[in-house]
Amino acid sequence: MRNIKAIAILLLTVASLSGCKSYYESLFRTQDLEERFRGAMYFYDKGKFRKAASLFESMVFLSQGTDKEDSVQFYNAMSNYRYGDYITAEQNFNKFLEVFPRSPMSEEAKFLRIKCLYEGTYRWELDQVPTQKAMATIAEFMYDNPRSEYYEVCKAMMDEFGERLDRKSYESAKLYYTMKDYKSSHYAFKTVLRDNSDNRYREEILYYTALSSYKYAFNSIREKQKERYMTFIDDYYNFVGEYPNVSERRELDQMFVKAQKYVGLKGGLDSAQVAAAAELAKAEAVTPRSSKNIRADRKNTRKAIKEAKKAVKEAESRSAVARKVNEETSGTQKQNERRKARKEREEALKIYEQAKAKAKEEKEKNQEDNKK
Repeated sequence: MRNIKAIAILLLTVASLSGCKSYYESLFRTQDLEERFRGAMYFYDKGKFRKAASLFESMVFLSQGTDKEDSVQFYNAMSNYRYGDYITAEQNFNKFLEVFPRSPMSEEAKFLRIKCLYEGTYRWELDQVPTQKAMATIAEFMYDNPRSEYYEVCKAMMDEFGERLDRKSYESAKLYYTMKDYKSSHYAFKTVLRDNSDNRYREEILYYTALSSYKYAFNSIREKQKERYMTFIDDYYNFVGEYPNVSERRELDQMFVKAQKYVGLKGGLDSAQVAAAAELAKAEAVTPRSSKNIRADRKNTRKAIKEAKKAVKEAESRSAVARKVNEETSGTQKQNERRKARKEREEALKIYEQAKAKAKEEKEKNQEDNKK
């Protein structure tokens, strides 16, 4: 009995699915715009946005010149948006706005097009052309719709995009500093602020600008250092003038004291610069040694010399042993070589004597043959 019920339920499920599929396919075959539109809205309301998008797409040309044209194009874009195809949805919303700029749904369509552009942007490390396109569209919308319910959302998007572009330019310049190309990094940081003085990373940019100019001067040849230290002093005052109480200033203050001393400038120092100069002098100062410390150093020096002499003697002893072994080895080798040469000479002499005796024998034999 249970098996019969299970089979019946399965058959009903298959029938319903096949019926649904047949209904979806039948909508493409019908030329009745009202029926196809109702079917598309049925799938849209059920959350089957991919099927709805296909149906609305099939009605774009069929609905031209009818009272359904704006609804078909709007829901065609909405179906793609809900489905997650933001590229197609953005194109559809843009087309809808071109054809129906005064539609009651135009404001929503403009905002949803912005949402599609927002979804198509990338994080700051990647290409920011889509971000710039989205920002231009948002700026136009905010200008045309200052009282829109979407105004604050668009403002938040613009803020996020602005931070993304600011970081992109800052990190691109910092890359030269990381590579220790201080001349290029100094130029790059200057360019960032020239193009956008309100960059959100202005403090970091001014800080690394000063660091770059100092390190570039420090690593330069002597003839160029004075001029380049003067550039650092300008960058230092630019940073301190805007951010006098930040923790990064301490490092720059010490660099400033060194640069000022090198170029020979004399001027009043503020409390932070005086503290940096005192700290620098303390670090560079040589602490006087007491007589006790001097005697201890002498004792340690004598001990070190004694140990060094001992190590030298041991090394010489090991060297002498090694040399003796080498000499003995080389003497044995020479002896073997002389023995081998003597043996070779004896064998050669023996062969020569044998050949000489044979030649004499043949000569005597030839003489006897001639007598006969």
